Amino acid sequence: MDNNLRRVVLFVALLNLGYFAVEYVIALAIGSVSLLADSVDFLEDASVNLLIFFALAWTARSRARVGRAMAFILLVPALAFLWTAWAKFTDPIPPEPFALSFTGFGALLVNLFCAYLLVAYRHTSGSLTRAAFLSARNDASANVAIIGAGLATAYLWRSAWPDLIVGLGIALMNLDAAREVWTAAREEHDVAA
Repeated sequence: MDNNLRRVVLFVALLNLGYFAVEYVIALAIGSVSLLADSVDFLEDASVNLLIFFALAWTARSRARVGRAMAFILLVPALAFLWTAWAKFTDPIPPEPFALSFTGFGALLVNLFCAYLLVAYRHTSGSLTRAAFLSARNDASANVAIIGAGLATAYLWRSAWPDLIVGLGIALMNLDAAREVWTAAREEHDVAA
């Protein structure tokens, strides 16, 4: 068991949990679909990293099972997007663009720092750490898109659509990460068996 890795994933979990609260409150205040989906993604990342923290002490077969469960956890933001997108379709008011971009920038900094901390461990412990790294990497890409949606709403297109499109992109990235983690967990399970 790598104690350094356990410390890193615990720290990453706490960072994600903290920014979940920040982003969730701002998303509700400005009515942003993409921020709400991203805040749920921060909560999912916190859960994944806490699960990794505990699972690193388990057997390879148990870790493979947890990897499969994490593939399903990665789907949670996609479901959050569907729920918030439906609400935005019924009330298509664009979010406050500068708060959207500023909050997206804060999320980008948090995710880049988490990806930096996890990059050294992305091939350690199989699907578990791969899930954590992929999640942080994908989230940084999503945050750049959120910043862009805010700027597009402010300067190009005063509409809810940039926010909705970015929310859809976040949902699709999480579907792809879930597929990748599921595949890695299945391979680990086959090796452990």
